[in-house]
Amino acid sequence: MEGAELAGKILSIWLTLVLGFILLPSVFGVSLGISEIYMKILVKTLEWATIRIEKGTPKESILKNSASVGIIQRDESPMEKGLSGLRGRDFELSDVFYFSKKGLEAIVEDEVTQRFSSEELVSWNLLTRTNVNFQYISLRLTMVWVLGVIVRYCVLLPLRVTLAFIGISLLVIGTTLVGQLPDSSLKNWLSELVHLTCCRICVRSLSGTIHYHNKQYRPQKGGICVANHTSPIDVLILTTDGCYAMVGQVHGGLMGIIQRAMVKACPHVWFERSEMKDRHLVTKRLKEHIADKKKLPILIFPEGTCINNTSVMMFKKGSFEIGGTIHPVAIKYNPQFGDAFWNSSKYNMVSYLLRMMTSWAIVCDVWYMPPMTREEGEDAVQFANRVKSAIAIQGGLTELPWDGGLKRAKVKDTLKEEQQKNYSKMIVGNGSVS
Repeated sequence: MEGAELAGKILSIWLTLVLGFILLPSVFGVSLGISEIYMKILVKTLEWATIRIEKGTPKESILKNSASVGIIQRDESPMEKGLSGLRGRDFELSDVFYFSKKGLEAIVEDEVTQRFSSEELVSWNLLTRTNVNFQYISLRLTMVWVLGVIVRYCVLLPLRVTLAFIGISLLVIGTTLVGQLPDSSLKNWLSELVHLTCCRICVRSLSGTIHYHNKQYRPQKGGICVANHTSPIDVLILTTDGCYAMVGQVHGGLMGIIQRAMVKACPHVWFERSEMKDRHLVTKRLKEHIADKKKLPILIFPEGTCINNTSVMMFKKGSFEIGGTIHPVAIKYNPQFGDAFWNSSKYNMVSYLLRMMTSWAIVCDVWYMPPMTREEGEDAVQFANRVKSAIAIQGGLTELPWDGGLKRAKVKDTLKEEQQKNYSKMIVGNGSVS
């Protein structure tokens, strides 16, 4: 009995501390400064560790690591320049060398598949999973790493799991209850309150530190918010600062439970990408939504999949065909504190969240950008590319023309045929390649 009473007291004290120092401040959107102190200590620790690593690592190893970001040096010139002097002439056997070179570059290090794995760090951040080439440097650094493991797994992880459980449970229960109410301004207000509160709690469960820039450009009601996509927590990051009606693919497991609960309280749109009828329904729902300027802005990730925080890939044109005002948002995570990228082909949602909760913190910048509209004579693809370029420039990301669907599918025959047509035009001289 004494053991049970002691455990009960410890649990009650634990929940009281969580309620008083984290949950209540989250509800009111205020901070007690605890996370700021934690981040200052963490930054100082990582800076010290970086200096120790640089002192204890041979120069040859440093050069090797710095070169590992890019294995090969690419010639980014277009086909016209690569095959200079060919225009208007017949095929020459030497042309094979140009295409062989490009093929070998793609085999050694293509610029697509590397976007679907975690980005490499310049310096180790004291997380075992990011130190691929481990080597002993000093006893002091080893002791700091051991202390970090104890703090992350024995202190932070239980706290974060508690917060995540509370946040997700409140979200599911709250949206389910609000969904029983008839449509009214009260229901909308309660729905926004539940979403904001629960998302703030969930962000606290990741020790999230978010820096919002240009808040005067926050998405307005009746508009469409488009952002680059790194992780499912992108939704939490944005919803902490304002509510959205979300559009996304249907998921199973834990994510599916959350989706089914959320749609009861707010007009989110979940669809199955493989179903053509679902895609038509989404387009119809989006047009109806933006026609009502009193409804929440729609949140869309046009890439359609998670990219590893280094690049922005092709935006699907669907969300740019329906008209309305586009509110671009750029999201950039700081990988030094934790890798936010979700490799869905490698980790399920629960495994991914555990990785997040055993990281140091999730730190990111969010840039709201001036609204953009489709210009006269501009088609949906051109508009999507213009928005994508703006987001890439603002977030310091690499802009790539490739479809994120290549994460799970093969290259479409149309892309191969396009290169073949460009080459044939150069030979016969029927036009220039843009």
